[in-house]
Parts: sequence; C-alpha cells; structure tokens
Amino acid sequence: MLAKLLLATVLGGAIGLEREMAGKPAGLRTNILICVGAALFTQLSVDVAQVGYTADGRPFGDTGRIAAQIVSGIGFLGAGAILHGEGAVVGLTTAATVWVVAAVGTAVGAGAFIDATGGTALIMLVLVGLRPFEQRLAAKRRRVRATLRVKPGISFDDFETLILANGVHVFSRRTFEHDTDRTFELELIGATKQFDIVCDRLRAHKDVVSITTE
Repeated sequence: MLAKLLLATVLGGAIGLEREMAGKPAGLRTNILICVGAALFTQLSVDVAQVGYTADGRPFGDTGRIAAQIVSGIGFLGAGAILHGEGAVVGLTTAATVWVVAAVGTAVGAGAFIDATGGTALIMLVLVGLRPFEQRLAAKRRRVRATLRVKPGISFDDFETLILANGVHVFSRRTFEHDTDRTFELELIGATKQFDIVCDRLRAHKDVVSITTE
C-alpha cells in the first residue's frame, strides 16, 4: 500500500509540477494530494469489500463502491477551479487536470501501474508538448480596438454578454460619459470572422448608437 501511495505521489507530483510552473491555482501539492487520495480510496474500497467472502469465494461487499464516488466527488474541485474566474469561462484546463489526476490515482490504487504511468506520460504530453501549438493558434487571433456608442445611462453588461456569446473576449474597456451618449472604448480579442458577426449584432441592438473598429 505504501508503495502505491509513493507511486501516486510521484505521478501526481509530475503533473502538479508542470501546473505549478505554469502558475495555475491547482499546483504541486494539490495534484499530489488528489492523486494520493484517489489511490487510497480505491485501495480502501477493495479492502473494505473483502473483509468477508461468500461460500463460493466472492467478497461480501462491492469492491468499486467507494472508488466509484471519486469520479463524481472530484467534480466539486473542478467546479471550484472554473467558478474562480468570476463568471468568465476560465480554468477549464485546470479542472480537467484535477479530474484526470484523480483517474491516475484510481489506477494506482487498483494496481494498474502501467496504465497509471502511461496515462501520466500522455497527460504531460498534452500539457507541455501541445503548448507551443496552442500558442501558435492563439497568435492567429486578432486584437481590435472598437468604439461603442450607446444611449446615455445604458450599462455595458448586456453588450458584454453579447460579445462573449459570439466568441470574442473583452480585453480592456474604458467608459466616457457625454451629454448625448455613453461611449465605451474597447480592446477585443478573437477570431477574424467573429468580429463582423459581433459588430452586426451590436448595430442591431436598440440601445446602440454606433460602433466603429480600427
């Protein structure tokens, strides 16, 4: 059992170290604890079920009952990582990492050492090896300055919801009050084709006076 926990510490630590170096909230200690906890719960699930056997040699209990709760229980940690973004859809990779680290720990606890080690290698490949490719894709996204003029006293919240719903991120915003309108100077980031869609939908909004982009 101690050997399993040690392996879970090493595998969880490898993934956690990458997360720690990337500056993510779920870092080294978090991933180690998740992996060790999943391994321990899995082993206990087997041990508790095998305290007694029937006449034909089957354990009285269900060897997967406790371990099965890891899949749903770890979702609470993942949800917390996503909600930390204060309404924005961020932290999905962190949540997915937490979930898959629990799977690695479960594999260790079940004695599937090759599966756990191979899974860890693939996880590291995704987190580290695909990062340059992801960065190249992100570089193709445009950053556009836009001036949005709306009727006086209108909040930006509805417009921000519309912009985000169409795949464009509001990087920065400045607000200026005038006698005839309220002006928002925006810096937007997104795919080129999405800017035209966003502009068309904003122009169709009843409270929008005009929108221009640079």
